Amino acid sequence: MTQDVFIEKVKKLLQEKYPFSPPLAHVHSFGCQQNVSDGEKIMGLLSVMGYGFTDELSRADLIIYNTCAVRESAETRVFGNLGELKPLKEKNPELVIGICGCMAQQEHVVEKIKNSYKHIDMVFGTFMLSSLPEILYSVLAKHEKVYNIEEKDVGTNEFPNIIRNSKIKAFVPVMYGCDNFCSYCIVPYVRGRERSRSVSSIINEVEELVQNGCKEITLLGQNVNSYGKGLNEKITFPELLRKLNEIKGDFKLRFMSSHPKDAGFELIDAILECEKVGKHLHLPFQSGSNRILSEMNRKYTKEDYLKIIDYARSKKPDFSFSSDVIVGFPNETDEDFEETLNLIKYVEFDNLYTFIYSKRSGTKAAEIKDLIPYEAKAARMKKLLELQREIASKRYKTFIGRTLFVLAEAEGKKGEGYLTGHSDENIIVEFKAEKENIGKFVKVKITGAYNWALVGQIEN
Repeated sequence: MTQDVFIEKVKKLLQEKYPFSPPLAHVHSFGCQQNVSDGEKIMGLLSVMGYGFTDELSRADLIIYNTCAVRESAETRVFGNLGELKPLKEKNPELVIGICGCMAQQEHVVEKIKNSYKHIDMVFGTFMLSSLPEILYSVLAKHEKVYNIEEKDVGTNEFPNIIRNSKIKAFVPVMYGCDNFCSYCIVPYVRGRERSRSVSSIINEVEELVQNGCKEITLLGQNVNSYGKGLNEKITFPELLRKLNEIKGDFKLRFMSSHPKDAGFELIDAILECEKVGKHLHLPFQSGSNRILSEMNRKYTKEDYLKIIDYARSKKPDFSFSSDVIVGFPNETDEDFEETLNLIKYVEFDNLYTFIYSKRSGTKAAEIKDLIPYEAKAARMKKLLELQREIASKRYKTFIGRTLFVLAEAEGKKGEGYLTGHSDENIIVEFKAEKENIGKFVKVKITGAYNWALVGQIEN
């Protein structure tokens, strides 16, 4: 049976069971932007089946946790949350509880839920999102428990109804999966191999978002620079950016994540030449040590990485970069760490997302005997953060006196009369302005700088 058939079956069941008001669903997504995007698709499916939504667990008739598996600590938190749902199930036996996402794609997680969390009704993996109507029908109509982490649904299923978390900003996946197998990362095992969405489906989704007033669209993929794999049409990610840049409307394009081994000069050229693409690149380097990069199976060297930086800065001296860095990879030496600090000093990133290495069962790195105590890793992290704060403060002060193009996104943290948004360089800007500017692109004269944001005044 098709997805549409099961949607209608569930809708009919719910109308019979809840004749006076629709049942309520609570959907919570943990983790990355891709998970947030998946959560929006889940809500879209639930909506067409007849569900309304609630933020209150106690009011929900259906609870779905869309989970993350990047770190084992994330799994521990989810299991704690699942345990807290048991009293709700005891109070309301009709409550349906489900868990999905990357964490649910792992067999050991499914076995643990089967044995220790018997109040959970359905578990489905990352490949089975589009099968939610069929899974839910089995639970509601047949009172079955469903555990489905098959990988048969490995395409790039389109979802006709997506409930966005924001009207101003949106995520649009351009591809799924990962072929890189970095030694510390579980993603390829839970998201599958790389597969690209068709150019037409991406263009159609972006056009619809722009027509509906969306101002910032972030293209998603575990490695967007691999875009084009599996398609009959030969196309690269920079070529996709150029096609999307031609769409009429007042909007900004961003993307993540990029892998340095695939992010060449063509990508930099596309960013600089496409007026609708933000002049910023998030390019994870993870370590400045070639020895550690080899152990991580990153497939590039520090020198390869810096060639991209140098090329971008030769074209635009203040080109904005952010990055990810892992501190304390197994047996990282002081010399390895110093190389990381030296790379940070050289590049002068606008922002860094920093992580102390966390052992992830099922990955190659988890098999390495790590001789470095956590205290040493924490001390290194402190040193790195202090350096980055100094760099960010220095870089952000160079913006004082300049006028930046900013998307006003929400009320600011500085209090009444302030709005917050991101500049073309993807830097947080807090500025004085009326609330009526939310959802608009505005010019902001920068008057001050912190090490995490800029402060300014709107220009008319």
